[in-house]
Order: sequence, then structure tokens, then C-alpha cells
Amino acid sequence: MSSSTLRLDALLVGRALPFTRPGSRSAISKSSQAVSLSVTTLGLGGDEQGDLRVHGGVDKAIHHYPRDHYAAWREELGEHPLLAQPGAFGENFSTLGWCEEHVCLGDRIRAGTALLEISQGRMPCWKLSDRFDIKDLARRVQQSGRTGWYYRVLEEGVICAGDNLQLVERRHADWSLARLASVLFDKQVERGVLRECLTLPLTPSWQRTLLRRLENHEIEDWVPRLQGKSSYL
Repeated sequence: MSSSTLRLDALLVGRALPFTRPGSRSAISKSSQAVSLSVTTLGLGGDEQGDLRVHGGVDKAIHHYPRDHYAAWREELGEHPLLAQPGAFGENFSTLGWCEEHVCLGDRIRAGTALLEISQGRMPCWKLSDRFDIKDLARRVQQSGRTGWYYRVLEEGVICAGDNLQLVERRHADWSLARLASVLFDKQVERGVLRECLTLPLTPSWQRTLLRRLENHEIEDWVPRLQGKSSYL
């Protein structure tokens, strides 16, 4: 890890609103907050999710996206207006200094007065593509490994922009989120690696995904997640 402590540069929340496709809702558009917010097992005070089947919940209470990645996205996408400020990827936490190769599954982080645990990396979906108005952005985010990650809340508390995030415990030092993503997003993974991953404290959805791969000897179809029920136009 580049540093065991870093500053929370921006704290963001959003309301669930009608989104781009008929019947869809999303809270991916989030705004920075200058006040202290409560941290509960379901996330930050004032934050919402548009589709609770796949977003939010105890294992995806808070989303962290490194501002470090914005420079690479500007090189790839140009000066997209969403990249002018934190929140482009629907993140709750924006920081500089930690990326997917620096943090590990199960890392415990003191954030303000709350205690968080890294539960999984992000599985990007079509809403990112729609938000940026770039047809294949969700796939690009997945392929790049620049996905960000989620926290579950072990101890509730309060947090404010400017507070520190401090690593207090690391239990799976061999399994950075970058390494884990290379397994999740690789179409040709060795069965021994899958078995090793399944010994980790994965979220139920990731456990089911890897078990199906092991049992069926094939990778699941990513199109519904990356493109939605109908192809992006």
C-alpha cells in the first residue's frame, strides 16, 4: 500500500431519480457534501440507490473510486465534462493515493468514527455507459481494472470530507483487489485459482459466480450487466 492513511478529499451522496431508459432509476449523479454525514450499515445519510436488486445493501454500503484514475480516463476519453470534478463514476468517497493494487479484500479501514471493511470490487454496469454517453464505457472500465470498490460497515459512525481513512487491519495481503479483479474478469481462469478464491470471504454474489464457473466450466454472460436488457443506442 502506498500509505496506510490518506485524506478523504470528497464525500458524495445522491438521490434516486428517473434515469436514461424507460422505467430505470439511478442515484449515480452525486454531489459533494461539506457537512458530517452518518455512516450506517446501509450507507451514508442522504444517499440512495436506484435499483436495490444490484446496488446498495450491506455489502455495497459505500462506493470508493480513486481520483487517481481520472487522468487516465481523460487521456482515453478526452476532456469529458463529468471528469472535471469528483463523482463522475457515482462514487461516495473520492481520494488520491489508493488504487485497486494498493488495497486488499477484507481490509478494515477507520473512516471518521466508523469502521469499514472492503467487501468487493465494483462490477460495472450499463448505467456508466449511459451516464457518460459512451456506448462501451462499462466494458472499458471492466477491462481497465479501474473499477473502484465497495465497503460494508462494521461499526457505524460519522464522517466528513477532510477526515482520514486509515488502514487498521489487513487479513488477506495476497489478494489485492487488482488481483481479484483479474480473476473475476478473466475469461480463461485456472480451476485451481478459482478454488483458491473460494476460500476467501467473498460476498455471496461473487461466491455464486465463481462456483458456477467451477461447476459449469464456462464464464457467465456479461452482456446483460454491461449493456442492459436492450443494447445501448
